[in-house]
Amino acid sequence: MTYSRTQSRRKTRRRARILFYVNFMLLAVVLGVGALVVYERMDGSEGGQASQAPVESAPPTAPAQGQEQDQEPLPTAGEDSGASATDGVEAPSEEPPEELPADTPNDGDSQVVNLAFVGDILLAARVEEYITKNGVDYPFLKASSLLQAADITAGNLENPITERGTPAEDKTYVFKGKPESLQGIKNAGIDVLTLANNHTLDQGWEGLSDTMDYLDDTGIDHVGSGNDATEAYTAAFREHNGIRVAYIGVTNVVPVTEWKADKNHPGVAETYDTTRAVQAIKDAKELADIVVVMVHWGKEKVQQPIEKQTTVGHTFIDAGADLVIGSHPHVLQGFERYKGKWIAYSLGNFVFTSAGDRLTQETGILEAACTKQGECSMKFNPMLSAYAQPAPMDAEEGAALLSKLSELSSPYGVEVKSDGSIVPGEGASSP
Repeated sequence: MTYSRTQSRRKTRRRARILFYVNFMLLAVVLGVGALVVYERMDGSEGGQASQAPVESAPPTAPAQGQEQDQEPLPTAGEDSGASATDGVEAPSEEPPEELPADTPNDGDSQVVNLAFVGDILLAARVEEYITKNGVDYPFLKASSLLQAADITAGNLENPITERGTPAEDKTYVFKGKPESLQGIKNAGIDVLTLANNHTLDQGWEGLSDTMDYLDDTGIDHVGSGNDATEAYTAAFREHNGIRVAYIGVTNVVPVTEWKADKNHPGVAETYDTTRAVQAIKDAKELADIVVVMVHWGKEKVQQPIEKQTTVGHTFIDAGADLVIGSHPHVLQGFERYKGKWIAYSLGNFVFTSAGDRLTQETGILEAACTKQGECSMKFNPMLSAYAQPAPMDAEEGAALLSKLSELSSPYGVEVKSDGSIVPGEGASSP
């Protein structure tokens, strides 16, 4: 097509109009943006309502030691942000008291440990028949609530626990119990057993060694026997309420010399000569607040202590014992307070065969509430054991037994009250 000048001028004018409109629109946009910026600056400086645009903050300062780097500062009180200064922010509160450990005692019992003691426990002979028929818990069913109420409970195990061994010769009674029966003792709440007595080697060293192993497996502490004298005289330690209690087991009744533990010989801790027992007490006293000596002594079926019991008991307390707990006579004997400490001469049978002898059926649980300083308040809970199962006496029978125990204790200046509490008698003085 031939190029025409008239067409060229029309195109030129059209371009000019387009450029004018474009420039006009650009100018309008620029003016609008400029006006908006000026408005915002004026609005921000006049103290009106807070702007919705983000406010530039001052450069962050280095956090204080222990403060998180990204911690958001709390709003400044008095800012007008259209909301409370604490909206969306947890109001500061006082620090809650630090929670005490679960086993920390409260003020009511923090200075006292409650101990319980029982006499002879037999898990053999006729008692074993009852257990086989009625289950391992049978002997303790009616006494377990009191046993479990104590912080630490201890007794005397009067037979070996083994499935092997060689029966001792020249003995009227030779015992042997089944390993599973120990679970009944554990379930009842008994924590410590002394093996220092005249039956623990009825099945020889094999039987005694098995007994200690089975007790370890069941979680019951044992004292009074071992591979040598060092082990036999070593205390077992238990702690409760911040009070550490040491238990030592010794016997003054050993059928034959070979039963005595020695430097290179296994056996039981004996106390015919009190030298090693005294040293054991002194050693334990350095590590414990309260030292308990469980001793097998006295004459069977006699309710008055023999002279050997009183002299040995006093010797133990002079050495540092806080409680001396006796067994072996199979009947209850009285209580003595010596130099502010307590001796229970015999707690009789607890779980045992009786052959219908009422005295050997009278039993109970001795309670001692002791402070860290070794000061103990004592109480006896009277029971009667029938068919190898001790149970609380009724009120009338219990009162009669407590009255009898008070008479047995009166030569030592001690009274047993009608509620079972054991106290120094009127006019009594500690020798």
